[in-house]
Amino acid sequence: MAGFLDRAREQVQQGLNQGKQKIDDVQAQRAGNDLLKQLGAAYYAERRGSGTPDATQQALSALEAHIATHGDGFLRA
Repeated sequence: MAGFLDRAREQVQQGLNQGKQKIDDVQAQRAGNDLLKQLGAAYYAERRGSGTPDATQQALSALEAHIATHGDGFLRA
């Protein structure tokens, strides 16, 4: 009986870990999308004359840092 409970507990823990990983992936994808949107807004503002190249560069750097950490999977969605 103890072996059965150990296996069941292991399966539950594995399911919880997979669920947490999925949530982390979705949160990283949302953050990447937000950073991409910020870059677009900064670039648009710069082109219209109300933004600065520094703001665009900062947005680009933040996006590149996110990609380095989490990958660029959100760009394909």
